[in-house]
Amino acid sequence: MSNRLAQATSPYLLQHADNPVDWWPWETAAFEEARRRDVPVLLSVGYSACHWCHVMAHESFEDEATAAYMNEHFVCVKVDREERPDVDAVYMEAVQAATGQGGWPMTVFLTADAEPFYFGTYFPPAPRHGMPSFQQVLEGVVAAWTDRRDEVGEVASRIVHDLSERTLAHGGEGLPGEPELAQALLGLTREYDQKHGGFGGAPKFPPSMAIEFLLRHHARTGADGALQMAADTCEAMARGGIYDQLGGGFARYAVDREWVVPHFEKMLYDNALLCRVYAHLWRSTGSESARRVALETADFMVRELRTPEGGFASALDADSEDADGRHVEGAYYVWTPAQLREVLGEEDAAYAAELFAVTEEGTFEEGSSVLQLPAAQTTDEARAADVRARLLAARELRARPGRDDKVVAAWNGLAIAALAETGAYFDRPDLIERATEAADLLVRLHMGPVARLVRTSKDGVAGTHDGVLEDYGDVAEGFLALAAVTGEGTWLEFAGFLTDIVLQHFTGEGGQLYDTADDAEQLIRRPQDPTDSATPAGWTAAAGALLSYAAYTGSEPHRTAAEGALGVVKALGPRAPRFIGWGLAVAEALLDGPREVAVAGPVGGALHRTALLGRAPGAVVAAGETAGSEFPLLAERPMLGGAPTAYVCRHFVCEAPTTDPEVLAGALRGAGS
Repeated sequence: MSNRLAQATSPYLLQHADNPVDWWPWETAAFEEARRRDVPVLLSVGYSACHWCHVMAHESFEDEATAAYMNEHFVCVKVDREERPDVDAVYMEAVQAATGQGGWPMTVFLTADAEPFYFGTYFPPAPRHGMPSFQQVLEGVVAAWTDRRDEVGEVASRIVHDLSERTLAHGGEGLPGEPELAQALLGLTREYDQKHGGFGGAPKFPPSMAIEFLLRHHARTGADGALQMAADTCEAMARGGIYDQLGGGFARYAVDREWVVPHFEKMLYDNALLCRVYAHLWRSTGSESARRVALETADFMVRELRTPEGGFASALDADSEDADGRHVEGAYYVWTPAQLREVLGEEDAAYAAELFAVTEEGTFEEGSSVLQLPAAQTTDEARAADVRARLLAARELRARPGRDDKVVAAWNGLAIAALAETGAYFDRPDLIERATEAADLLVRLHMGPVARLVRTSKDGVAGTHDGVLEDYGDVAEGFLALAAVTGEGTWLEFAGFLTDIVLQHFTGEGGQLYDTADDAEQLIRRPQDPTDSATPAGWTAAAGALLSYAAYTGSEPHRTAAEGALGVVKALGPRAPRFIGWGLAVAEALLDGPREVAVAGPVGGALHRTALLGRAPGAVVAAGETAGSEFPLLAERPMLGGAPTAYVCRHFVCEAPTTDPEVLAGALRGAGS
């Protein structure tokens, strides 16, 4: 018998639809039921690619006795954090404030007023490592609820009060300038791993947004150290086990500081951000390795994550079935020397083992190895390609990891930007087409007639949850990138609709932004988080989109809002540069102008291509043959003498128009080149 999750659009919730737990989705009726029964709410938050979420589900939520106890004493609510980032953010803040740490699965006990009073993450089925068992936790909460209700109420009220007292220092003291960006670079340099690339120790996450900042900072100032850190980190990741050496694409993070063993799930957002980073690195350096990784990652997204409707699925699981039918992490990706011999024969297997660092001892579990590409070797490209193709074909026959098929608006916005630019740089019109199809899906399915976004869809059906700030910021970013590449002003218009909603519904006093709209469901606190973590914060994503839209249109309200939002970068950039990388990248664009480039001439022509390849931070590009209404930047800017002509302006000052791609390239290299 299935519970109330059987109608959900989230694959994660659907995984729990047949649990013996009588799960509710997050809805008012669940809290009304808790009030009617006079029981607490057990809130469980996770996501489909979360390994320990699956473990706890198997150990506890699929267990009849545990489920019976949960059903008797609680109203149980299941939330997909990717579908409801607002709910996740509010209670994660409470968990971190109370326990000093957080993570998923997240387990929170609430009153019927949605006020939290007890927290945790994963609880085992039996006590271990100093952790109580899940059953002990349940019994303890029931005892407190029954015997010490006043105390429970006081704790809940205090927690909610403490959260509401937290005000955000949004840096209203002004704009980030040269001193803050130099300080941020210094901070990153201090945390840089000279030996292995990246920042900090283990686990090590791909720092895509910090790299965007480093590339832009180098373009603007000529700081060689910034470019070196970016290039070396990208090279180390591309050669490590975090990168799929056969199929392209990146895993979520590496468990070690050398990038060898990944946490194997592959997320759309990581791959979109990294695809764009490697394309931009190629734009800065001409690196053949960066070009290869950008294209392979783009091809991975299209091949493995594209949905029949033209959008992009959220994630591939870390776990899959091995040859013995066991569900284990990494089974799809790892190899033993014996498995290489089986596919390639003795001689090529020995070559592949050396090429990909596969050893008898293994670098992963049970003697298996994660494929790497150790740096110090020259290789026969044709032979390497042949071996890679044969191994990939053999891997295709393995049981595939599960796929989370929901389409998240924000992450599709990131993918649109990456595919559009990668397609334009490397003459791959098919990638631009895939980006356009995803953008069409977002307009058709996720944007209503009043330009309000729905966060998710699945199988062509829109979900019921409102878009949050990151959806508006990242989708607008994707549309603006598509406008630059295709010369179709309609994408600029759609970006304008979305950024207008940001101004109307997400903006507070002094330039601060909120993650939820002013007319969204009221939670115990209105979430706002300006820090970039796995993806750009809604705050910094919106700031970037507002700034670009203002550069395209001359809109003063959008520029003012972008500047107000960037106060947080002035406050946080020097102190925590690793956690506001996209904000720093947007600040670089602000300091550079950003430059406005109008190309009166054919879309895809030499001048347009030169404009797109310009490295000046955040430069916006409008192209078209007529001085028509598609782009305000093209108004009254004719082709000179009938030849394609480029106009470059910044800070209200324009350079002389040029018909020469070399002159245009010089104008867009950035001050540091």
